[in-house]
Amino acid sequence: MSYAEEEYLQLSGIQHFLFCRRQWALIHMEQQWNENYRTIDGDILHRNVHDSDKREKRGNLLIVRAMKISSARLGLSGECDAVELRRSAKGVSIFGQEGTFSVTPIEYKRGEPKEDLCDLAQLTAQAMCLEEMLCCEIPAGYLYYGETRHRLRVELTEELRQTVESAAAEMHALYARRHTPKGKRTKACNACSMKDLCLPVICGKKTATGYLQDMLGTME
Repeated sequence: MSYAEEEYLQLSGIQHFLFCRRQWALIHMEQQWNENYRTIDGDILHRNVHDSDKREKRGNLLIVRAMKISSARLGLSGECDAVELRRSAKGVSIFGQEGTFSVTPIEYKRGEPKEDLCDLAQLTAQAMCLEEMLCCEIPAGYLYYGETRHRLRVELTEELRQTVESAAAEMHALYARRHTPKGKRTKACNACSMKDLCLPVICGKKTATGYLQDMLGTME
């Protein structure tokens, strides 16, 4: 299956989706957003990285920033923070460049490595888009964390690729239905910039219909 361009969803949303489906729906379907110091700090980090006019050459290495990417198969589009193109006899041709190159996506994050798959899946989705666009294979990428100032090599396993494919399919299904899932309150809600819009405390409560039925029942 492939999607038309007008059906593409934001690739960055896959991180939101795996973190919390309700958060993803509020941001990407209902167009709601709220800032906190974490989101502002992250924006500053990405603003410093996303200079599409800036290309760095270091010997056999070319670094391209804010590269536009997309995948018709996944129905996703977005940008890579940075893509490292290193000359390699086993690489692929790049428009406007002589020779062949290996391709490695780099995703920048403000915090530190996490235990969940959210960041890993976003990086994997970027690699899958690049593979589709450039007809290449990308075995690994890197996550750079601003808090540790260290980058982590990520092997792009079949498990991560399956996670991306499943998440993308579910995102499209929910988007087609315009369905915003209910949230389940966790400790992560306390740090979420969307908590005042999401109202996780009341998400698990009864519906308005149920509330009215209880109230009317007590009045009989």
